[in-house]
Amino acid sequence: MMRVACIGECMVELKQAGSGLYSRGYGGDTLNTAVYLARLGVAVDYITALGDDPLSDEMIAGWQAEGVGTAKVARLSGKLPGLYLIATDAKGERRFFHWRESAAARSLLELPETESLLQSLSAYDLVYFSAITLSIFSEAARSRLFAALRAARGRGTRIAFDTNFRARGWPDLDIARAVFREAFETADIALASTEDLLPLYPGAGTDTLLAGVPGGEVVLKLAEPASLVRLENGMRRIDAKPLTATVVDTTAAGDSFAAAYLAARLSGAAPEEAARAGHCLAGRVVCHPGAIIPRSAMPENIS
Repeated sequence: MMRVACIGECMVELKQAGSGLYSRGYGGDTLNTAVYLARLGVAVDYITALGDDPLSDEMIAGWQAEGVGTAKVARLSGKLPGLYLIATDAKGERRFFHWRESAAARSLLELPETESLLQSLSAYDLVYFSAITLSIFSEAARSRLFAALRAARGRGTRIAFDTNFRARGWPDLDIARAVFREAFETADIALASTEDLLPLYPGAGTDTLLAGVPGGEVVLKLAEPASLVRLENGMRRIDAKPLTATVVDTTAAGDSFAAAYLAARLSGAAPEEAARAGHCLAGRVVCHPGAIIPRSAMPENIS
């Protein structure tokens, strides 16, 4: 069975429950992808750091219940996970408000066990990380991660990078652009979107955005429900099927797309078929509140 590692941060999630009340769960872009990968039958481990508090215990139990491996989760005494609140408008579009400056995950690449965690990456068939993953680390920590990813890639591990971009996570756009360039150069698969890239490259068209992403396998999700898949032998446009339900929350649309795309590619599907699977799962996720939909709401066939 193919094995995947997802690297990043999971936080406590507060989502609207009506009458000014909020319900509590957990989420984070790469963790959301890990959960959906596990639901799609992929063996996946999550690599992060948490505290030694009850909320962190609850997260670990929840991930294990979803089938996500937790052996690579560092537990830090006296630390807590970060927290975010989701606010959605009438169209289901979301805004995030974060409290994460001292979260445990920010120390992941500066621990005594960090070196063994990084060396273990070459044991996986694929390693997945995102721009949000990179934004929580210092420059030195990012360099350490990139070196480990390149070493794993040199030993046969495929690397997938998701451009999930939040401007407030970066000190300035020049630093973000430089980090993105290195991430693109490190990855075998780039999962991008115009929503992520246009704030970095204002006014650029899709051809320009794609030209800025090296590598043979690139998926660019468009503003409309469609994506462009670029391979060495050309480009294909994949349109999503029209939704039959109301969009209520776009949280984790990209995360679930990534999971279905990568799961399909790992099972041998062509990139075009994998993109259709991504659109299918994302289309189901946006019709439910929160990052992780009930297991009962998962589509029976991802296509």
